[in-house]
Amino acid sequence: MYDSAQISAVDRLYTAEQVRRLDCTAINDFQINGFELMNRAARATFRSLMSHWPDLLHGKRLQIFCGGGNNGGDGYLVAMLAAKRGISVSVCCLSSPDKLSGDPRSAYEACIAEDVEVQAFTPESLLFGDVIVDAMLGTGLTREVEGHYKDAIIRINELGRPVLAVDIPTGLCADRGVPLGIAIKADVTVTFIGMKIGLLSGRGKELSGQVEFADLDVPEEVYEAFPSEALRLSETRLSHWINPRARDLHKGDNGHVMVVAGNHGMPGAAIMSAEAALCSGAGRVTVATRQEHLLALAARRPELMASAVSGAQDLRSLIEGKDLLVVGPGLGKDSWARELLTEVLKAECPVVVDADGLNLISEDPALLKDRKYPMILTPHSGEAARLLETRISTINADRVHAAKELFNRYGAVVVLKGAGTLVYDGKNLNLCSDGNPGMAVAGMGDVLSGVIAALAAQGIEASAAAALGVWLHATGADRLAELQGERGMLALETVPHIRSQLNKIANRNE
Repeated sequence: MYDSAQISAVDRLYTAEQVRRLDCTAINDFQINGFELMNRAARATFRSLMSHWPDLLHGKRLQIFCGGGNNGGDGYLVAMLAAKRGISVSVCCLSSPDKLSGDPRSAYEACIAEDVEVQAFTPESLLFGDVIVDAMLGTGLTREVEGHYKDAIIRINELGRPVLAVDIPTGLCADRGVPLGIAIKADVTVTFIGMKIGLLSGRGKELSGQVEFADLDVPEEVYEAFPSEALRLSETRLSHWINPRARDLHKGDNGHVMVVAGNHGMPGAAIMSAEAALCSGAGRVTVATRQEHLLALAARRPELMASAVSGAQDLRSLIEGKDLLVVGPGLGKDSWARELLTEVLKAECPVVVDADGLNLISEDPALLKDRKYPMILTPHSGEAARLLETRISTINADRVHAAKELFNRYGAVVVLKGAGTLVYDGKNLNLCSDGNPGMAVAGMGDVLSGVIAALAAQGIEASAAAALGVWLHATGADRLAELQGERGMLALETVPHIRSQLNKIANRNE
Protein backbone atom coordinates (compact mmCIF):
# COMPACT_ATOMS: atom_id res chain seq x y z
CA MET A 1 0.00 0.00 0.00
CA TYR A 2 2.88 2.37 0.61
CA ASP A 3 5.20 1.76 -2.34
CA SER A 4 7.92 4.42 -1.99
CA ALA A 5 8.24 4.62 -5.76
CA GLN A 6 4.78 6.19 -5.85
CA ILE A 7 5.62 8.89 -3.30
CA SER A 8 7.08 12.20 -4.43
CA ALA A 9 9.20 14.44 -2.22
CA VAL A 10 6.35 16.92 -1.84
CA ASP A 11 4.14 14.19 -0.33
CA ARG A 12 6.67 13.21 2.34
CA LEU A 13 6.02 15.21 5.49
CA TYR A 14 8.78 15.80 8.03
CA THR A 15 9.46 17.15 11.47
CA ALA A 16 12.00 19.95 11.88
CA GLU A 17 14.63 17.50 13.16
CA GLN A 18 14.09 15.20 10.19
CA VAL A 19 14.57 18.10 7.77
CA ARG A 20 17.81 19.02 9.53
CA ARG A 21 18.99 15.46 8.97
CA LEU A 22 18.07 15.67 5.29
CA ASP A 23 19.98 18.95 5.04
CA CYS A 24 23.06 17.51 6.75
CA THR A 25 22.97 14.41 4.55
CA ALA A 26 22.80 16.52 1.39
CA ILE A 27 25.78 18.59 2.55
CA ASN A 28 27.96 15.89 4.11
CA ASP A 29 27.20 12.79 2.03
CA PHE A 30 26.45 14.36 -1.34
CA GLN A 31 28.90 17.26 -1.11
CA ILE A 32 26.33 19.97 -1.79
CA ASN A 33 27.78 23.20 -0.42
CA GLY A 34 25.64 24.76 2.31
CA PHE A 35 25.91 28.22 0.79
CA GLU A 36 24.87 26.78 -2.57
CA LEU A 37 21.72 25.36 -0.92
CA MET A 38 21.06 28.81 0.56
CA ASN A 39 21.38 30.37 -2.89
CA ARG A 40 19.00 27.79 -4.34
CA ALA A 41 16.50 28.58 -1.60
CA ALA A 42 16.78 32.30 -2.32
CA ARG A 43 16.25 31.75 -6.04
CA ALA A 44 13.16 29.61 -5.38
CA THR A 45 11.80 32.31 -3.08
CA PHE A 46 12.48 35.07 -5.60
CA ARG A 47 10.74 33.11 -8.37
CA SER A 48 7.69 32.81 -6.13
CA LEU A 49 7.76 36.54 -5.39
CA MET A 50 7.81 37.37 -9.08
CA SER A 51 5.05 34.89 -9.78
CA HIS A 52 2.69 36.31 -7.17
CA TRP A 53 3.67 39.99 -7.19
CA PRO A 54 5.09 40.94 -10.61
CA ASP A 55 4.32 44.62 -9.80
CA LEU A 56 7.53 44.61 -7.79
CA LEU A 57 9.25 45.14 -11.12
CA HIS A 58 7.19 48.27 -11.68
CA GLY A 59 7.80 50.47 -8.68
CA LYS A 60 6.33 48.47 -5.82
CA ARG A 61 8.54 48.22 -2.75
CA LEU A 62 9.87 45.05 -1.13
CA GLN A 63 10.77 44.90 2.54
CA ILE A 64 12.56 41.86 3.93
CA PHE A 65 12.80 41.02 7.63
CA CYS A 66 15.90 38.95 8.41
CA GLY A 67 16.89 37.07 11.54
CA GLY A 68 20.35 35.88 12.50
CA GLY A 69 20.34 32.27 11.29
CA ASN A 70 20.06 30.45 7.97
CA ASN A 71 16.52 31.73 7.52
CA GLY A 72 17.87 35.27 7.68
CA GLY A 73 20.64 34.28 5.26
CA ASP A 74 17.98 33.22 2.76
CA GLY A 75 16.38 36.63 3.18
CA TYR A 76 19.59 38.54 2.55
CA LEU A 77 20.12 36.62 -0.68
CA VAL A 78 16.54 37.33 -1.79
CA ALA A 79 17.29 41.02 -1.22
CA MET A 80 20.42 40.68 -3.37
CA LEU A 81 18.44 39.07 -6.19
CA ALA A 82 15.76 41.75 -5.99
CA ALA A 83 18.34 44.53 -6.14
CA LYS A 84 19.94 42.97 -9.20
CA ARG A 85 16.55 43.10 -10.93
CA GLY A 86 16.15 46.78 -10.08
CA ILE A 87 13.45 46.27 -7.45
CA SER A 88 13.17 48.80 -4.63
CA VAL A 89 14.21 46.63 -1.67
CA SER A 90 15.40 47.13 1.88
CA VAL A 91 16.20 44.82 4.77
CA CYS A 92 15.06 45.17 8.37
CA CYS A 93 17.40 43.02 10.50
CA LEU A 94 16.44 41.61 13.88
CA SER A 95 19.93 40.37 14.68
CA SER A 96 23.00 42.56 14.35
CA PRO A 97 25.00 41.72 11.19
CA ASP A 98 28.11 41.86 13.41
CA LYS A 99 26.90 38.63 15.04
CA LEU A 100 26.49 36.76 11.77
CA SER A 101 28.91 34.00 10.82
CA GLY A 102 29.25 31.23 8.27
CA ASP A 103 26.74 31.10 5.42
CA PRO A 104 24.43 33.82 6.84
CA ARG A 105 27.43 36.16 7.02
CA SER A 106 28.31 35.39 3.40
CA ALA A 107 24.69 36.07 2.42
CA TYR A 108 24.73 39.42 4.24
CA GLU A 109 27.94 40.44 2.47
CA ALA A 110 26.45 39.50 -0.92
CA CYS A 111 23.43 41.65 -0.08
CA ILE A 112 25.56 44.64 0.94
CA ALA A 113 27.59 44.30 -2.26
CA GLU A 114 24.42 45.23 -4.16
CA ASP A 115 23.98 48.41 -2.07
CA VAL A 116 20.84 47.13 -0.35
CA GLU A 117 19.86 49.28 2.61
CA VAL A 118 19.98 47.30 5.87
CA GLN A 119 18.53 48.81 9.04
CA ALA A 120 18.05 47.38 12.51
CA PHE A 121 14.46 46.74 13.53
CA THR A 122 13.03 48.70 16.45
CA PRO A 123 9.42 49.02 17.60
CA GLU A 124 9.44 52.41 15.87
CA SER A 125 10.72 51.11 12.52
CA LEU A 126 8.73 52.20 9.50
CA LEU A 127 7.00 49.34 7.70
CA PHE A 128 6.58 50.58 4.17
CA GLY A 129 6.85 47.49 1.97
CA ASP A 130 4.10 46.82 -0.53
CA VAL A 131 5.17 43.18 -0.13
CA ILE A 132 6.83 41.78 3.00
CA VAL A 133 9.22 38.83 3.13
CA ASP A 134 9.44 37.04 6.48
CA ALA A 135 12.92 35.53 6.87
CA MET A 136 13.21 36.00 10.63
CA LEU A 137 13.05 32.59 12.32
CA GLY A 138 12.98 29.14 10.76
CA THR A 139 12.23 25.64 11.97
CA GLY A 140 14.72 25.77 14.83
CA LEU A 141 12.36 27.75 17.06
CA THR A 142 11.19 25.65 20.02
CA ARG A 143 9.93 28.23 22.54
CA GLU A 144 7.55 31.16 22.46
CA VAL A 145 8.55 34.15 20.37
CA GLU A 146 9.62 37.16 22.39
CA GLY A 147 11.45 40.50 22.20
CA HIS A 148 11.83 42.32 18.89
CA TYR A 149 10.76 39.23 16.98
CA LYS A 150 7.39 39.33 18.71
CA ASP A 151 7.11 43.07 18.07
CA ALA A 152 7.90 42.56 14.39
CA ILE A 153 5.28 39.82 14.02
CA ILE A 154 2.61 42.01 15.59
CA ARG A 155 3.52 44.97 13.38
CA ILE A 156 3.62 42.90 10.17
CA ASN A 157 0.30 41.17 10.89
CA GLU A 158 -1.35 44.50 11.69
CA LEU A 159 0.00 46.04 8.49
CA GLY A 160 -2.22 43.86 6.34
CA ARG A 161 0.18 43.79 3.39
CA PRO A 162 0.96 40.62 1.39
CA VAL A 163 3.52 38.42 3.15
CA LEU A 164 5.75 35.68 1.80
CA ALA A 165 7.32 33.44 4.44
CA VAL A 166 10.68 31.82 3.82
CA ASP A 167 10.57 28.10 4.73
CA ILE A 168 8.01 28.60 7.51
CA PRO A 169 6.11 31.56 8.99
CA THR A 170 8.07 32.92 11.95
CA GLY A 171 6.58 31.59 15.17
CA LEU A 172 4.85 28.54 13.70
CA CYS A 173 5.89 25.19 15.17
CA ALA A 174 7.08 23.05 12.26
CA ASP A 175 6.07 19.82 14.00
CA ARG A 176 2.70 20.63 15.57
CA GLY A 177 1.20 23.36 13.38
CA VAL A 178 0.57 25.68 16.33
CA PRO A 179 1.84 29.22 16.97
CA LEU A 180 4.59 29.46 19.55
CA GLY A 181 2.84 32.30 21.31
CA ILE A 182 2.40 34.30 18.13
CA ALA A 183 3.17 33.72 14.45
CA ILE A 184 3.29 35.49 11.11
CA LYS A 185 0.18 35.09 8.97
CA ALA A 186 1.57 34.54 5.49
CA ASP A 187 -0.14 34.61 2.12
CA VAL A 188 2.49 32.34 0.60
CA THR A 189 5.11 30.09 2.19
CA VAL A 190 7.99 28.69 0.15
CA THR A 191 9.45 25.73 2.02
CA PHE A 192 12.64 23.83 1.22
CA ILE A 193 14.10 20.31 1.04
CA GLY A 194 11.40 18.66 3.18
CA MET A 195 7.73 19.59 3.56
CA LYS A 196 7.13 20.40 7.22
CA ILE A 197 4.09 18.65 8.65
CA GLY A 198 3.15 21.73 10.70
CA LEU A 199 2.54 23.75 7.53
CA LEU A 200 -0.40 21.51 6.63
CA SER A 201 -2.04 20.74 9.97
CA GLY A 202 -3.89 22.64 12.66
CA ARG A 203 -3.37 26.42 12.60
CA GLY A 204 -0.51 25.90 10.18
CA LYS A 205 -2.92 25.69 7.24
CA GLU A 206 -4.28 29.15 8.06
CA LEU A 207 -0.96 30.79 8.92
CA SER A 208 1.04 29.40 5.99
CA GLY A 209 -1.31 30.44 3.21
CA GLN A 210 -0.42 28.87 -0.13
CA VAL A 211 2.45 26.46 0.48
CA GLU A 212 4.99 25.94 -2.30
CA PHE A 213 7.69 23.31 -2.11
CA ALA A 214 11.22 23.49 -3.53
CA ASP A 215 13.46 20.44 -3.16
CA LEU A 216 16.53 22.53 -4.10
CA ASP A 217 17.63 19.72 -6.42
CA VAL A 218 18.48 17.48 -3.48
CA PRO A 219 19.03 13.93 -4.83
CA GLU A 220 16.30 11.35 -4.33
CA GLU A 221 18.80 9.19 -2.43
CA VAL A 222 18.74 11.73 0.40
CA TYR A 223 15.00 11.21 0.90
CA GLU A 224 15.32 7.46 0.69
CA ALA A 225 17.85 7.52 3.53
CA PHE A 226 15.30 8.64 6.15
CA PRO A 227 11.65 7.78 6.72
CA SER A 228 9.27 10.72 6.95
CA GLU A 229 6.93 11.47 9.85
CA ALA A 230 3.86 11.22 7.62
CA LEU A 231 2.72 10.95 4.03
CA ARG A 232 0.36 13.34 2.32
CA LEU A 233 -2.67 11.88 0.60
CA SER A 234 -2.56 12.56 -3.13
CA GLU A 235 -4.41 11.40 -6.22
CA THR A 236 -1.32 9.68 -7.62
CA ARG A 237 -0.89 7.54 -4.51
CA LEU A 238 -4.55 6.79 -3.97
CA SER A 239 -5.32 5.65 -7.50
CA HIS A 240 -3.21 2.55 -6.88
CA TRP A 241 -5.48 1.49 -4.02
CA ILE A 242 -8.53 0.90 -6.26
CA ASN A 243 -8.78 -2.13 -8.51
CA PRO A 244 -10.72 -2.06 -11.80
CA ARG A 245 -14.21 -3.55 -11.66
CA ALA A 246 -14.89 -6.75 -13.53
CA ARG A 247 -17.46 -6.46 -16.31
CA ASP A 248 -19.53 -9.34 -14.86
CA LEU A 249 -19.72 -7.79 -11.38
CA HIS A 250 -22.94 -8.04 -9.38
CA LYS A 251 -24.11 -6.17 -6.29
CA GLY A 252 -23.05 -8.93 -3.95
CA ASP A 253 -19.43 -8.38 -4.98
CA ASN A 254 -19.49 -4.75 -3.83
CA GLY A 255 -20.26 -5.32 -0.18
CA HIS A 256 -23.25 -4.84 2.08
CA VAL A 257 -23.02 -1.94 4.53
CA MET A 258 -25.33 -1.49 7.48
CA VAL A 259 -25.72 1.90 9.13
CA VAL A 260 -26.90 1.79 12.74
CA ALA A 261 -27.99 5.33 13.43
CA GLY A 262 -30.74 7.87 14.00
CA ASN A 263 -32.35 8.14 17.41
CA HIS A 264 -35.53 10.18 17.96
CA GLY A 265 -35.48 13.36 15.89
CA MET A 266 -32.24 12.43 14.05
CA PRO A 267 -33.24 10.73 10.77
CA GLY A 268 -30.90 12.99 8.78
CA ALA A 269 -27.72 11.52 10.26
CA ALA A 270 -28.73 8.00 9.21
CA ILE A 271 -29.80 9.18 5.75
CA MET A 272 -26.55 11.07 5.09
CA SER A 273 -24.29 8.22 6.13
CA ALA A 274 -26.27 5.62 4.23
CA GLU A 275 -26.64 7.66 1.05
CA ALA A 276 -22.91 8.44 1.06
CA ALA A 277 -22.16 4.72 1.34
CA LEU A 278 -24.47 3.88 -1.54
CA CYS A 279 -22.97 6.59 -3.77
CA SER A 280 -19.43 5.45 -2.92
CA GLY A 281 -19.89 2.06 -4.50
CA ALA A 282 -21.40 -0.23 -1.88
CA GLY A 283 -23.59 -2.87 -3.54
CA ARG A 284 -26.26 -2.72 -0.83
CA VAL A 285 -26.89 -0.49 2.15
CA THR A 286 -29.25 -1.22 5.03
CA VAL A 287 -30.22 1.25 7.76
CA ALA A 288 -31.15 0.10 11.25
CA THR A 289 -32.97 2.93 12.99
CA ARG A 290 -36.10 4.06 14.83
CA GLN A 291 -39.47 3.04 13.40
CA GLU A 292 -40.45 6.68 12.94
CA HIS A 293 -37.66 7.28 10.40
CA LEU A 294 -38.53 4.56 7.87
CA LEU A 295 -40.87 6.72 5.81
CA ALA A 296 -38.34 9.54 5.54
CA LEU A 297 -35.65 7.10 4.42
CA ALA A 298 -37.87 5.55 1.75
CA ALA A 299 -38.95 8.96 0.47
CA ARG A 300 -35.44 10.35 0.32
CA ARG A 301 -33.60 7.35 -1.11
CA PRO A 302 -35.69 4.32 -2.12
CA GLU A 303 -32.53 2.41 -3.10
CA LEU A 304 -31.77 2.02 0.61
CA MET A 305 -33.12 -0.84 2.69
CA ALA A 306 -34.27 0.04 6.19
CA SER A 307 -35.45 -1.79 9.30
CA ALA A 308 -36.80 -0.59 12.60
CA VAL A 309 -34.93 -1.88 15.64
CA SER A 310 -36.14 -1.59 19.19
CA GLY A 311 -33.11 -3.25 20.76
CA ALA A 312 -30.25 -5.70 20.51
CA GLN A 313 -32.43 -8.68 19.60
CA ASP A 314 -33.82 -6.95 16.51
CA LEU A 315 -30.35 -5.83 15.47
CA ARG A 316 -28.65 -9.19 15.97
CA SER A 317 -30.43 -10.89 13.09
CA LEU A 318 -29.88 -7.91 10.80
CA ILE A 319 -26.11 -7.88 11.34
CA GLU A 320 -25.71 -11.39 9.93
CA GLY A 321 -24.21 -11.30 6.42
CA LYS A 322 -23.14 -7.67 6.49
CA ASP A 323 -19.63 -6.80 5.35
CA LEU A 324 -19.23 -3.63 7.39
CA LEU A 325 -21.15 -1.69 10.01
CA VAL A 326 -21.36 2.04 10.71
CA VAL A 327 -22.51 3.01 14.17
CA GLY A 328 -22.96 6.38 15.81
CA PRO A 329 -24.44 9.08 13.54
CA GLY A 330 -27.35 10.62 15.43
CA LEU A 331 -27.39 7.58 17.71
CA GLY A 332 -27.82 9.46 20.97
CA LYS A 333 -26.66 8.19 24.33
CA ASP A 334 -29.77 6.67 25.88
CA SER A 335 -30.32 3.00 26.71
CA TRP A 336 -31.43 2.21 23.14
CA ALA A 337 -28.23 3.67 21.74
CA ARG A 338 -26.03 1.89 24.24
CA GLU A 339 -27.74 -1.44 23.62
CA LEU A 340 -27.29 -1.14 19.85
CA LEU A 341 -23.65 -0.08 20.13
CA THR A 342 -22.91 -3.03 22.43
CA GLU A 343 -24.39 -5.40 19.88
CA VAL A 344 -22.53 -3.80 16.96
CA LEU A 345 -19.20 -4.12 18.74
CA LYS A 346 -19.77 -7.89 18.96
CA ALA A 347 -20.05 -8.18 15.17
CA GLU A 348 -17.57 -10.35 13.30
CA CYS A 349 -16.83 -7.73 10.66
CA PRO A 350 -15.16 -4.29 10.53
CA VAL A 351 -16.94 -1.39 12.21
CA VAL A 352 -16.75 2.36 11.62
CA VAL A 353 -17.52 4.20 14.87
CA ASP A 354 -18.52 7.86 14.68
CA ALA A 355 -20.25 10.60 16.67
CA ASP A 356 -22.31 9.26 19.59
CA GLY A 357 -20.72 5.84 19.21
CA LEU A 358 -17.45 7.49 20.17
CA ASN A 359 -19.04 9.39 23.02
CA LEU A 360 -20.52 6.21 24.48
CA ILE A 361 -17.15 4.47 24.27
CA SER A 362 -15.47 7.39 26.01
CA GLU A 363 -17.93 6.99 28.88
CA ASP A 364 -17.43 3.23 29.06
CA PRO A 365 -14.27 1.90 27.33
CA ALA A 366 -15.16 -1.56 28.63
CA LEU A 367 -17.59 -1.78 25.71
CA LEU A 368 -14.54 -2.71 23.62
CA LYS A 369 -13.24 -5.48 25.86
CA ASP A 370 -14.35 -8.32 23.58
CA ARG A 371 -13.76 -6.56 20.26
CA LYS A 372 -11.56 -8.72 17.96
CA TYR A 373 -12.30 -7.34 14.50
CA PRO A 374 -11.03 -4.15 12.85
CA MET A 375 -12.43 -0.81 13.91
CA ILE A 376 -12.13 2.65 12.41
CA LEU A 377 -12.68 5.52 14.83
CA THR A 378 -13.49 8.93 13.30
CA PRO A 379 -13.35 11.56 16.08
CA HIS A 380 -13.12 15.31 15.75
CA SER A 381 -11.06 17.15 18.39
CA GLY A 382 -13.90 17.26 20.93
CA GLU A 383 -14.61 13.55 20.66
CA ALA A 384 -10.89 12.78 20.75
CA ALA A 385 -10.56 14.81 23.95
CA ARG A 386 -13.31 12.77 25.56
CA LEU A 387 -11.78 9.48 24.39
CA LEU A 388 -8.40 10.50 25.85
CA GLU A 389 -9.87 12.18 28.93
CA THR A 390 -8.19 15.49 28.22
CA ARG A 391 -8.98 18.96 26.90
CA ILE A 392 -9.66 19.97 23.32
CA SER A 393 -6.78 22.45 23.56
CA THR A 394 -4.44 19.57 24.41
CA ILE A 395 -5.58 17.63 21.35
CA ASN A 396 -5.11 20.65 19.09
CA ALA A 397 -1.70 21.45 20.57
CA ASP A 398 -0.27 18.19 19.17
CA ARG A 399 -2.62 16.41 16.80
CA VAL A 400 -0.03 13.85 15.70
CA HIS A 401 0.54 12.76 19.28
CA ALA A 402 -3.22 12.62 19.86
CA ALA A 403 -3.78 10.36 16.84
CA LYS A 404 -1.05 8.00 17.99
CA GLU A 405 -2.34 7.97 21.56
CA LEU A 406 -5.86 7.12 20.34
CA PHE A 407 -4.47 4.14 18.44
CA ASN A 408 -2.43 3.01 21.41
CA ARG A 409 -5.42 3.20 23.73
CA TYR A 410 -8.12 1.72 21.47
CA GLY A 411 -6.24 -0.43 18.95
CA ALA A 412 -8.22 0.93 16.01
CA VAL A 413 -7.47 2.83 12.83
CA VAL A 414 -7.83 6.49 13.81
CA VAL A 415 -9.23 9.28 11.64
CA LEU A 416 -8.59 12.49 13.59
CA LYS A 417 -10.71 15.01 11.74
CA GLY A 418 -9.88 18.69 11.40
CA ALA A 419 -7.58 20.99 9.46
CA GLY A 420 -5.11 18.47 8.09
CA THR A 421 -7.08 15.32 8.97
CA LEU A 422 -4.80 12.53 10.16
CA VAL A 423 -5.19 8.80 9.55
CA TYR A 424 -3.06 6.50 11.71
CA ASP A 425 -3.01 2.70 11.83
CA GLY A 426 -0.16 2.09 14.26
CA LYS A 427 2.46 2.13 11.53
CA ASN A 428 1.59 4.62 8.80
CA LEU A 429 0.53 8.22 9.40
CA ASN A 430 -1.31 9.92 6.54
CA LEU A 431 -2.32 13.57 6.35
CA CYS A 432 -4.96 15.12 4.11
CA SER A 433 -4.07 18.66 3.08
CA ASP A 434 -7.24 19.08 1.01
CA GLY A 435 -10.59 20.34 2.26
CA ASN A 436 -11.92 23.80 3.09
CA PRO A 437 -13.72 25.75 5.85
CA GLY A 438 -17.08 25.17 4.19
CA MET A 439 -16.92 21.65 5.59
CA ALA A 440 -17.46 23.00 9.10
CA VAL A 441 -21.16 22.22 8.97
CA ALA A 442 -23.50 19.60 10.42
CA GLY A 443 -23.56 16.23 8.69
CA MET A 444 -20.08 16.22 7.18
CA GLY A 445 -18.90 13.54 9.59
CA ASP A 446 -21.95 11.40 8.82
CA VAL A 447 -21.12 11.52 5.12
CA LEU A 448 -17.48 10.63 5.78
CA SER A 449 -18.42 7.58 7.83
CA GLY A 450 -20.54 6.28 4.97
CA VAL A 451 -17.81 6.82 2.39
CA ILE A 452 -15.21 4.99 4.45
CA ALA A 453 -17.62 2.14 5.14
CA ALA A 454 -18.43 1.65 1.46
CA LEU A 455 -14.76 1.51 0.50
CA ALA A 456 -13.95 -1.02 3.21
CA ALA A 457 -17.00 -3.11 2.28
CA GLN A 458 -15.66 -3.32 -1.27
CA GLY A 459 -12.54 -5.06 0.01
CA ILE A 460 -10.15 -2.18 0.57
CA GLU A 461 -8.08 -2.71 3.73
CA ALA A 462 -9.34 -0.67 6.71
CA SER A 463 -6.50 1.84 6.92
CA ALA A 464 -6.48 2.43 3.16
CA ALA A 465 -10.27 2.79 3.12
CA ALA A 466 -10.07 5.39 5.88
CA ALA A 467 -7.35 7.36 4.10
CA LEU A 468 -9.01 7.15 0.70
CA GLY A 469 -12.38 8.10 2.20
CA VAL A 470 -10.90 11.16 3.88
CA TRP A 471 -9.31 12.32 0.62
CA LEU A 472 -12.45 11.74 -1.45
CA HIS A 473 -14.52 13.61 1.11
CA ALA A 474 -12.13 16.57 1.23
CA THR A 475 -11.57 16.88 -2.51
CA GLY A 476 -15.27 16.42 -3.21
CA ALA A 477 -15.95 19.36 -0.89
CA ASP A 478 -13.22 21.36 -2.62
CA ARG A 479 -14.83 20.72 -5.99
CA LEU A 480 -18.19 21.86 -4.62
CA ALA A 481 -16.57 25.00 -3.23
CA GLU A 482 -15.07 25.78 -6.64
CA LEU A 483 -18.51 25.64 -8.20
CA GLN A 484 -20.67 27.26 -5.52
CA GLY A 485 -18.39 28.75 -2.85
CA GLU A 486 -17.62 27.65 0.69
CA ARG A 487 -20.34 29.47 2.61
CA GLY A 488 -23.61 27.60 2.92
CA MET A 489 -22.19 24.24 1.86
CA LEU A 490 -24.45 21.31 2.72
CA ALA A 491 -23.08 17.90 3.62
CA LEU A 492 -25.15 15.89 1.14
CA GLU A 493 -24.21 18.28 -1.67
CA THR A 494 -20.68 16.88 -1.50
CA VAL A 495 -21.78 13.32 -2.29
CA PRO A 496 -22.04 13.63 -6.11
CA HIS A 497 -18.57 15.20 -6.17
CA ILE A 498 -17.19 12.43 -3.95
CA ARG A 499 -18.60 9.91 -6.40
CA SER A 500 -17.04 11.83 -9.30
CA GLN A 501 -13.63 11.88 -7.60
CA LEU A 502 -13.84 8.17 -6.85
CA ASN A 503 -14.58 7.28 -10.46
CA LYS A 504 -11.90 9.65 -11.69
CA ILE A 505 -9.12 7.89 -9.82
CA ALA A 506 -10.62 4.43 -10.42
CA ASN A 507 -10.53 5.08 -14.16
CA ARG A 508 -6.78 5.65 -14.01
CA ASN A 509 -6.34 1.91 -13.48
CA GLU A 510 -8.77 0.75 -16.15
